[in-house]
Parts: sequence; C-alpha cells; structure tokens
Amino acid sequence: MNFDFPDDLRQLRDEARRFLRDRCPTSVPRRILEGVEPYDRKLWGEIAGMGWTGAAIPEAFGGAGLGALGVCVLAEELGRALAPVPFSSSVYLATEAILCFGSDAQKQRLLPRLAAGDVIGTFAFAERPGAADPRKLEANVADGRLHGTKLAVPDGDLADFAIVAARGDERAPWLHLVELGGSGVTRTPVATFDPSRSHARIVFDGARAEPLAGGEGAQQVRHLLDRAAVMMAFEQVGVAQAALEMARDYALERYAFGRPIGSFQAIKHKLADIYVAVELARSNAYYGAWALSTDTAELPIAAAVARIAACEAGWVATKENIQTHGGVGFTWQFDCQLYYRRAKLLGLALGSAREWKHRLIGELRARNTMAQIAA
Repeated sequence: MNFDFPDDLRQLRDEARRFLRDRCPTSVPRRILEGVEPYDRKLWGEIAGMGWTGAAIPEAFGGAGLGALGVCVLAEELGRALAPVPFSSSVYLATEAILCFGSDAQKQRLLPRLAAGDVIGTFAFAERPGAADPRKLEANVADGRLHGTKLAVPDGDLADFAIVAARGDERAPWLHLVELGGSGVTRTPVATFDPSRSHARIVFDGARAEPLAGGEGAQQVRHLLDRAAVMMAFEQVGVAQAALEMARDYALERYAFGRPIGSFQAIKHKLADIYVAVELARSNAYYGAWALSTDTAELPIAAAVARIAACEAGWVATKENIQTHGGVGFTWQFDCQLYYRRAKLLGLALGSAREWKHRLIGELRARNTMAQIAA
C-alpha cells in the first residue's frame, strides 16, 4: 500500500505551487474580497488553459486523464494560495457527478466543456440552515420540471449549470441536471463569511430538469459527497499549511524583549499544536486519496476521517495564526483573516465536522453489525 503520489503528480504539485505563487499572492483574494467581482476570471482562464479543470476527466472527453489524485494535488495548492476561483464546486462536485452518474450523452455534451473551462458547474443540495438531511428534501421534480429553493449554493450566481438534489417519483433519481441560464431559475447572491467565494440563493419555478441516470438517488448523494470530501480535505490542508507557515515566519521576525517571539514557550506550543493538527490532517487526506483512487469500500470511512481532521486543522491553524500575530492579527490590514475566512467556509461547505462525525459513527456501526452477522 503506497500512500505517496507518483513522480508525475509531485512534479505537477511543484509546477502548480510556482504558478500560484506568482499569479495568486494574497492581494488577489483580497481584491475579490473587497471588490464586486465574484471570482478572478483571468486566473480561472489561465487555470483552465493549463488543463487543471479537466484533471479528472478522461482524455477521450478532452481532459488530462490524471484522475482523482491529480485533483487532490491541485486542490492542496489552490487552498494554499486561497485562489478565488470556482474550482471546488465545478471540479469536485459538478464534474464528479457527471463522471459518476451522467449518461453517455451528458458526458459527451458537458465533459469537454468542463475540461476546457468553458462552463462552470455547481451542486445544489441544502435548503435551510443546519444539517442537510436527504429525507427532508422539499425540492421536487414532476414531469421534468423542478420546483424548490436551494440555499447558499456555492458559485450559484455564476455557474452555468447545477446538479440539483430533488425528489421525484419513486423511480426517478434524486440528482438532476439544470441549466441555470434558462427559464424558471432565479438567482440571488447571498453574503457569506468569505466573500472571496461567492454563493447564491436559487429558486426553481418550473425549470427543466434532466435526471442523472446512474445509481439510486440517496446513494448518489452519499457517494458524491464522499468523493468531494477527500478532494476538499486537500484544499483545507493547503489552507492550514499556509497559515502555519505564516505564523512561523512572523514568530521568527517579530521581536519582543530583545528576542524573536518564536523563542518563547507559549508561541512554541502554539506552533507545535498547529503542526500536529496539519500533519494529522495530511495523513488522513492521503488515506482518503488512496481510498478514492482505488474505489475501495473503505471510501466512506476514509472520506469522513479526512473531512473531520481537515476541518479541525483548518480551525486550529488559522485561529492560532491570528493569536501568534497578537494585537495586529485581527486587523483588516493583515492577511490572517483571509485564511481564517476560507477555513471556516470550507469547514461548512459539505456539511460541518459534526455531521461528518455522525456519518463516521454510522459507517462504523454498520461495519460492526456486518462483522457480527458474518461471524
């Protein structure tokens, strides 16, 4: 069992880091945070031009054919750079939904355009604050028309299409493909904790909905979220690692009482706590990447563990980064807030850590029951 990336993906990681270091310093997400643009269009175009948006898409559909591992590598670097682009919603969720559950016609129509970055997709599931319970979905599809409201859809104000979880008749799957530029769709931007990643409230009133054919509805949602959770865990690790490095660098250059503050035990303990949390999250993310790339039955457990550890690392690293910077850490001029905002947003993007802990407990109980029955 090899938990490391192959040489070509390590090279991709190095190239991605160099590119984002040059093209996406913290001034870029800060400009989006303080401005009116929903995302950095130029950066998105350059990312698409390098084939990142098609990393997981097979070459037959115009993608790079790197698989899920390629996406994980890129996700960590995009998280490290706080890139203000719709990569997570379009690549982790919309593209994965089409790859896993789309018909041949849907793949032929959408995957080449997703790979080229010509269209942006998203996933619309939540309908109210709190835990997203599939049993409480109110959005419904009848006669191919979707009715309902989805709340805080990531990049919902700029996406070209959405994969929408909605109830249908007993034979219809829950996941439906909806063009967001068509009739029967009303989109309203909503404010979030991190304005550098836009969100929207979407109201569907008779919008045409096209079902995704593969698999049973509830299982579709669970499998899609498991896959996306692993990829997003890498993005969260990237955010946490960048916050750790920022705190370390400040502790080495900031002097108090004639000494670098990094020489004081209190700061050492903070940095050590961040390091432990980040390395634990990274280890679990690698485990999740292995489960994802091998399509093993362990994926639900690996995804939940990776998600929980990544949420904890993001919280610890960005919070303690602010504390390490002391009185200036919480000010608008310093970039600590950018990492804290992104970590908090990603920690809720696919459901909170509490929800994933419940999912993990459920999976472990189910495995234990099956083991007892087999015995």
